[in-house]
Amino acid sequence: MNSPQKIINLLTICRRAGKAVSGFDPSCEAMKNGTVYCIITASDLSAKSEKEIRFNADKYNVPVIGICISKNTLGSFLGKPTGIVAVCDKGFAERFIQLDAEFHKADANTD
Repeated sequence: MNSPQKIINLLTICRRAGKAVSGFDPSCEAMKNGTVYCIITASDLSAKSEKEIRFNADKYNVPVIGICISKNTLGSFLGKPTGIVAVCDKGFAERFIQLDAEFHKADANTD
């Protein structure tokens, strides 16, 4: 199974467990409350939104993972189109970070 599919599967489980917050404002609010362990951004997120969410994530020391999945595809698994998802569970966040590292390692090996 490729990494994007693993990410989608994990996001689906994370959402069903109630550990995913979608959207810019809810994600920023969750970071402010200290309940976010990583932020996931869609591949077609606007440059402005990307810059702003990274600024907030840096402020609260939250890692940001850019995935190769569009907002519409991401939204179809989360219930609404969104380009930003906050993961509010340490275990899920660690797995997303691990999958991102695996994806980049595999991508580097194909070059």
